[in-house]
Amino acid sequence: MGSAFIASGIVLFVGFSYAVVVSKLLPPYENQLMSAIQNDRYYCLLVPLTRPMIIVAVYLHWLSI
Repeated sequence: MGSAFIASGIVLFVGFSYAVVVSKLLPPYENQLMSAIQNDRYYCLLVPLTRPMIIVAVYLHWLSI
């Protein structure tokens, strides 16, 4: 079960990295799904905000101890 979680985490990380970084550098796609991923702004904003939110969550967890 743990191996399945690690494998799915790696697959999701690679997929989201592609959606955030690589798809913006490529020319426009003809495929409707790939074009939607390329024009999406949600994950471009989500990834930079993840680190500050993790820091806040860890700090609040530390305070609750």
